[in-house]
Amino acid sequence: MPDGSSTAHLYRPKLVTTLTEGYGLAALRHDVMAGLTVAVVALPLSMAIAVASGVTPERGLFTAIIGGFLVSALGGSRFQIGGPAGAFIVLVAATVAQFGIEGLLLTVLVSGMMLTLIGASGLGSLIRYIPHPVTVGFTCGISVTILASQLRDLGGLTLAGAEPGPFVPKLLALAHALPTLNWSALAIGAGSAALIFALRAWRPAWPAMLIAIVLAAIAALLLHLPVETIGSRFGAIPRGLPVPHLPDIPSGLLLQILPAALSFTLLGGVESLLSAKVADGMTGRKHRSNMELVAQGIANIASALFGGISVTGTIARTATNIRAGARSPLSGMLHSAFLLSFMVIAAPLASYIPLPALAGVLVVVCWYMAEKEAFLHLATDWRGAVVLIPTFALTVFEDLSLGIISGCLIAALLAGFDRWRANG
Repeated sequence: MPDGSSTAHLYRPKLVTTLTEGYGLAALRHDVMAGLTVAVVALPLSMAIAVASGVTPERGLFTAIIGGFLVSALGGSRFQIGGPAGAFIVLVAATVAQFGIEGLLLTVLVSGMMLTLIGASGLGSLIRYIPHPVTVGFTCGISVTILASQLRDLGGLTLAGAEPGPFVPKLLALAHALPTLNWSALAIGAGSAALIFALRAWRPAWPAMLIAIVLAAIAALLLHLPVETIGSRFGAIPRGLPVPHLPDIPSGLLLQILPAALSFTLLGGVESLLSAKVADGMTGRKHRSNMELVAQGIANIASALFGGISVTGTIARTATNIRAGARSPLSGMLHSAFLLSFMVIAAPLASYIPLPALAGVLVVVCWYMAEKEAFLHLATDWRGAVVLIPTFALTVFEDLSLGIISGCLIAALLAGFDRWRANG
């Protein structure tokens, strides 16, 4: 099997390469089953990420359907699955809180343009050189931040005012709200998370997240549990895609969202290429980094036009796609088609999903997202710890972009010092 090294530089979607190599009925059957498997995983996850990001659940589905389709159709990875990602929850929530939904859509649109330009200019390969301690530090930091953001819905807590964004004030506000703990919500949320963990250990091939969500909805409905649902907070989910439209682009707002757009671009590029690299390791192939960034950029532009949130390559869904037997990018395109079908057919049923169950899903996502073993290994080596700890701490307590930039600067200073000593 070729690893793609000889064509890794080309601006050619892997879909074109796959079809020109020859594509038969047997490969299509594999792609259909893989696409269906990933869609079943992506359905509850896309809604959970959207809710945690401070937007309505259907926006997560729009992102997975539109963005996911384009990532697979145009991307430089044969197996990449695109959609909303847990890593963006903090950034999306902060952007919505500061600029509103139109400001978020404009941010995603501008970020998509930036990603497209980075890929088209051939700079995509540079992103691959972000030091490993930096990626581990910000990934673990994001996991902790997302977990903190889910505690309110997990316990059905009622806060006196708006939930603070910064980590420490958030924990203090949640602690003050502990007397309002809803035991029914906690049972649904913790039970959903426990069931997902158990199914992943006992029956890893089963769609654990979807099973947990369905059982939680049935339990809440039959037992008349006093818990918030998607319907009670957001209303009904539409049974189809919206008409695409450009977000409002006032000149003042455009300048204000630029720092957020840069953060979206940096994180999107890192996450997408990291996911493609994981896929390479699982399959022995090689992705085209610049083509992948061009596709990610176009997917984000389209997602914004359809009212979706940020799109990136997703490691867990990409790995699921490979394990399910995918043969080509058609599996990712079919995953989006299946999601659209689910949305059209079963949208009314989504109103019954308890929000604590979605919080339970994200608790599981945080656990698997955090690179715990890599963190502990790097923390025991002083060189790794000098980069890892500041990146992690700044990501949690200050800002994701500041964490990444600071980690890269510290790593560069260490490398420069080593070179100076070697030449001295």
